[in-house]
Amino acid sequence: MSLPTTARLLLPALIGGIHVAGALAAPPTLTTGPVIVSATRVEQSGFDLPVSIDSLNQAQIQDGQLQINLSESLGRIPGIVAQNRQNYAQDLQISSRGFGARASFGVRGLRIYADGIPATMPDGQGQVSHIDLGSAARIEVLRGPFSALYGNSSGGVISVFTEDGAPGMRLEPGIALGSYGTQRIGAKLSGERSGLNYVVDASTFRTDGYRDHSAAKRENLNAKLRWAPAADSRLTLVVNSVDMPGIQDPLGLTRAAYEANPQQARQAAYDFDVRKSVSQQQLGLNYELKVGADDTAHVMFYRGHRDTIQFQAITVGAQTPAGQAGGVIDLVRDYWGVDLRWTHRGELAGGPVTTSAGINYDMLNETRRGFQNFIGAQLGVLGRIKRDEANEIFNFDQYLQTQWEPTPRWRLVAGLRNSAVKVASKDHFVITGNGDDSGRTDFAAVTGSLGATFRASDAVNLYAAWGRGFETPTLNELSYRAGGAGLNFGLRPSTSDNLEIGVKAALGSDALLSAAIFQIKTRDELVTLSNSGGRAVFQNVAGTKREGAELSADVGLPGNFRVYGALTALRAVYDEAFLTCTGTPCLVPTTVVNAGNRIPGVPATTAFAELSWRHPASGFLAALEARAVSKVYVDDRNSDAAEAYAIANLRLGFEQARGGWKFKEFLRVDNLGDRKYAGSIIVNEGGSNFFEPAPGRNYLLGMTASYGF
Repeated sequence: MSLPTTARLLLPALIGGIHVAGALAAPPTLTTGPVIVSATRVEQSGFDLPVSIDSLNQAQIQDGQLQINLSESLGRIPGIVAQNRQNYAQDLQISSRGFGARASFGVRGLRIYADGIPATMPDGQGQVSHIDLGSAARIEVLRGPFSALYGNSSGGVISVFTEDGAPGMRLEPGIALGSYGTQRIGAKLSGERSGLNYVVDASTFRTDGYRDHSAAKRENLNAKLRWAPAADSRLTLVVNSVDMPGIQDPLGLTRAAYEANPQQARQAAYDFDVRKSVSQQQLGLNYELKVGADDTAHVMFYRGHRDTIQFQAITVGAQTPAGQAGGVIDLVRDYWGVDLRWTHRGELAGGPVTTSAGINYDMLNETRRGFQNFIGAQLGVLGRIKRDEANEIFNFDQYLQTQWEPTPRWRLVAGLRNSAVKVASKDHFVITGNGDDSGRTDFAAVTGSLGATFRASDAVNLYAAWGRGFETPTLNELSYRAGGAGLNFGLRPSTSDNLEIGVKAALGSDALLSAAIFQIKTRDELVTLSNSGGRAVFQNVAGTKREGAELSADVGLPGNFRVYGALTALRAVYDEAFLTCTGTPCLVPTTVVNAGNRIPGVPATTAFAELSWRHPASGFLAALEARAVSKVYVDDRNSDAAEAYAIANLRLGFEQARGGWKFKEFLRVDNLGDRKYAGSIIVNEGGSNFFEPAPGRNYLLGMTASYGF
């Protein structure tokens, strides 16, 4: 496997870490990583598993943070790019080793879970707006081959877990105020009494937005209730909701507009009052039953409803033909699912073995309607209907995963998953010039992963892993075809082969090092054929190759200092040339994308570093963060790129205890150097409106007060 230059430079550090840790005279006293469950569905330390997995704790998620966007803390994780688009009408851009970078709507290419409940639908598209960070205890992030065991579109797995209540009762109100009229007000009630453990968190968020025409409102509610019906069982109920009315969309900018005034919105955003409203309610049940000493049964059920209406900047003329779907998208989604799993712990050839087997079913029913975004000369209003269809998609999967330790030095993990995804559409808008676009298509794949960990010493684990995954087109990627509004049933799922080797080392009593190199090859890669006015048409191309390396280190230093660093090098390119569209309308692609072009939206290098200091007596904390991202190409032709940038952030925190009260205050300053840069891009935007500017120097001030009863 050939690796980019930066990746090759990391190899000496990887090997050096093995020698240094292996030479330690005594076994380390460090607890080797937090308990995780995302990789094998069994609670254990991630240090001992043949996977790239990291866990963010509650302090990293909440302290000194706005607690609204996953991008606030995910930037610490190697291999992950999480961009705050400064546009709450569009979801975060999150990618894992390049998977998900091209997403134009929602999060795709990754599986998202909140308390074990999928936030990713059967088609592989996920939403994160309902995830409540104010009550999150940890976030687990899994990359690499074993992500494939979660089924369709699992280039990575992000799992968020709500905290448990402590004995008694605790009330915790909080407020944060920041630049651009930003405010978050929340209150959390938690505790445990009479066998009932509970956490209820509610928050309201407002911002005028860094850019013009980018004001947003969001109200979240998250509740987790857990109790034990019997000594050998546990039942957990999770309920959450989100309401985001009338969020303004400033749209992307051309390079000239971005350089002239990064805070401006495009004129079309005003003309059509481009905006989006979302409302979602969801509940989930998790039931665990211990059957004897060695077996556990697990049942998960969830159900939800999501309404979305989005006004787009589609010109009046473009909506005139009978086959065009209008300038307003109206989605009503009802979804539910169930997961049944049995886990057995036993012994094989004298070594412990744990096996989990399960079945998984998820269903999504969608009503998709389109309307014109004008009435006569009045723009930005709900006009005549142009599209009306009922879509149904479901998956039915079966999976098996086994972990075996044949000797104290070896740990083997293997998994297999059989997935079937079915899509059907019934067209209710059939008129002259717009025929019946009803149809159906099926996708199926068998995916698997295999990995081994070798304990070189008490302080060093070496591992290798392989996995095969697949990625179906989402409903939004199927929704448009060249020259029409019906579903694009010609799309095929992409498949990928993932190979990874790495090392995890405990250096002394308070330091962890991890390093990995990987290669990913895909076939039938899904790429953008054309993208204009919020409408993206997709196609399959021969394939892509991703080669890279990840390195992270977390080290405690004398004097209550701590340093953390993460570095990712990734070369993501197209293997073969293909044709694409550069103008609209475009029925036949004619523009060549050369083999070797970089995949847009994927930086070649990303880095994060943090130096923190805590004064144990006073509760004062100071931390300096640094983030660096290399240039990011904006389209498949690599015709332009968002420039590389490096920024520094400062956060200060204070803690006090007075009687039953605990107080926390913080001050955060982002982009200390007031750097001008594009924080995200709209990949392959047809009008060259690629750039979404990030804010200059900005501030956030917050306080929480908690009281225990």
